[in-house]
Amino acid sequence: MVQISRGKFENIKACANDKGIIAAVAMDQRGSLKKSINTLKEGYGTADTISTFKRKVVQVLTRYASAVLLDPEYGLSALRERAPGCGALLSYEVTGYDEKAVGRLPRLLPQWSARRLIEAGTNVVKILLYYNPSDEAWINDSKQAFVERVGDECRALDIPFFLEPLAYDNVHQEKSLEFARLKPGYVRSIIEEFSRPCYGIDMLKVEVPINCTYLAGSLAHKGGEVAYERAAAIEHFQAAAAAAKIPFIYLSGGVDDAVFRETLELAAEANVPFSGVLCGRATWKGGIPVFVQDGESALEEWLLDQGVRNIQALDDVLAVCAQPWYTIYGGIDAIEVIDK
Repeated sequence: MVQISRGKFENIKACANDKGIIAAVAMDQRGSLKKSINTLKEGYGTADTISTFKRKVVQVLTRYASAVLLDPEYGLSALRERAPGCGALLSYEVTGYDEKAVGRLPRLLPQWSARRLIEAGTNVVKILLYYNPSDEAWINDSKQAFVERVGDECRALDIPFFLEPLAYDNVHQEKSLEFARLKPGYVRSIIEEFSRPCYGIDMLKVEVPINCTYLAGSLAHKGGEVAYERAAAIEHFQAAAAAAKIPFIYLSGGVDDAVFRETLELAAEANVPFSGVLCGRATWKGGIPVFVQDGESALEEWLLDQGVRNIQALDDVLAVCAQPWYTIYGGIDAIEVIDK
């Protein structure tokens, strides 16, 4: 039997659908969303416009989601407008990293704590962490200690802790062919490391272990260089999943919605027990130019049409491809819920 505390169990359950699948919308983008808005209209990405965009996405798309991920900087008003029965996740980290500093070291939002996030209404505390398994030992030791501290904070408050580790390399650009070849090993190593009990992580929000731009025959591959054939890609999915000792879900990484759905179908073909998604830009990024050019009402119309179609198509894929979050433990009957 696997023991899970009652607070963690009930709050994970609150973020899953009735089949135990996490079908969540990610809406905690801050710096990247501001940049996308300002690229279309300089200076338009203010706190008010970013909050308005988030609020409108949440109002519409959480009707079709099991949970929504937001940030406490721009997303608290949106959090209060999510659909009934939709779970809540809040980010705890400062967005981005200092490009001049070595190691992409993480930082917590200085005016927030796990306790304050709970008081704001979250079911889950989420941290994003940039991680290179080949970095210098002091860098990764610092990051591991950072994750341990957050894990201990969440354990003490009996709140689930979701970690979102993003792989990077110090030599190769993340969209390059060279990094595409390194990525499967990096993702596998990251999953293995942060599955360890010392971190207190309840679920990993991970990247797929390949870059589909370099997958032969995929929707994302437009010809040219290839890093993997289909059989090799399936093996990469299986190897990464085999390293997991806790539930994991996939992030979309900003790819087009059709590409992301195809990728999930490939994971299912590999018989990978992923437990759902936290999908952001793949679902709603097409609404950004509509919002900037034509305003809030036009964004709502787009969301009610294309946005809903995107998320329903994703839900259909999850219904076939994803497995309940407790699958990795041997099923719901293999879990003993304990009171702290």
